[in-house]
Amino acid sequence: MEYRHLGRSGVKVSRLCLGTMNFGPQTSEQDSFAIMDRALDFGINFFDTANVYGWKLGEGWTEQIVGRWLAQGGGRREKVVLATKVFGCMGDWPNQSRLSARHIKQACEESLRRLQTDWIDLYQMHHIDRDTPWEEVWQAMEQLVREGKVVYVGSSNFAGWHLAQAQEAARSRHFFGLVSEQSLYNLNERTIELEVIPACEAYGIGLIPWSPLGRGLLAGALQSAANGRRADADLKKQVDETRPRLEAYEALCNGIGERPADVALAWLLHQKAVTAPIIGPRTMEQLEGAMRALSLSLSRETLKELDNLFPGPGGAAPEAYAW
Repeated sequence: MEYRHLGRSGVKVSRLCLGTMNFGPQTSEQDSFAIMDRALDFGINFFDTANVYGWKLGEGWTEQIVGRWLAQGGGRREKVVLATKVFGCMGDWPNQSRLSARHIKQACEESLRRLQTDWIDLYQMHHIDRDTPWEEVWQAMEQLVREGKVVYVGSSNFAGWHLAQAQEAARSRHFFGLVSEQSLYNLNERTIELEVIPACEAYGIGLIPWSPLGRGLLAGALQSAANGRRADADLKKQVDETRPRLEAYEALCNGIGERPADVALAWLLHQKAVTAPIIGPRTMEQLEGAMRALSLSLSRETLKELDNLFPGPGGAAPEAYAW
C-alpha cells in the first residue's frame, strides 16, 4: 500500500479510502467487521463515515457499527485515520442539522459516543451552510480541536469559492483550516476540474473523490445489464443515454485486459490532485477487487483515449472558458 499526505498536513493516508455508507443498510454488521479487518490487512488506514449514514433519523447506524468494530481493540483505533461528517439532519428539532456552533458541538459529541472513541481524526462539513457565518463555524471547530476531540477539519461538496472563503476566514483567525475536500469526481463527472481542483491545489487541500465508479456506470454497466443483474432505474437511464460512449469504454478496457471498474479507479489515482478515492464495498469481493487499481499503470495512450471518451470541462477556470 502506498500512502500520501492528507493535503498539506503531516498525516499520511492510504491511496484508497474505505467508505462505510453501505454498512448497515446493505451490509450486515458481521460482514462489515470482516471488510474492515480485511482493509487493514491490505494496509488501508483511512476510513470514512458520516453521522447520517444508515439513514435512520438520529440513530447514526453506520457510526455505531464502526464504533463496535473499533471497540474490539487490537490496535484498530490506533491504526485508523477516522473521518466522519456533520451537517445532515439528526432529529426533528430546528437545531439538529447544519453548521451552527451549537449543532457542531452536539453532533461531534454524539459521533464520539457512537464511534466509541475519544477523538475524530478528520471532521468534515458534509455540505456548505450558507446561513451560518464562517466566524461561527471556525469558532466551533477551533474549540473541538483545543479539546482534543477533533484533529483535522475537512469539507465535502464545496465549490471552489467555498473553499476560498473557508480558508481565508481560517487564515484570519490563525487557524489551520481545511485539509481535505470530498467531491463527486470520476471519468464521467469532471466538473470539479474547473474550480474545485485548482482551489484545492492553491490551498494545499487534499482531494477525496466520492462515487469513483459513477454509481456503477463505470463498473461494467453494459455487461451487468446483459447478465440480467438488477440495476437501479437511474442507472438504467444513464446507460441508455450514454450507451455508445460506454460501449467504446468497455471495449477499451477489454482491449487492455482490465475490468472497467479497475480502469476507472486507476484513472483517478493517476490524477495528481487526488489523495484517495473512496471505495464503498458492499461485499468482501468488491473490496478485494478494488485492490487491482493500486498496481494498474495506465499508458499515455490509454489516458488520452479515456480523455477523448470522457472529455472534461476543458481544464481549469477561467482559462477553460475565457480568453
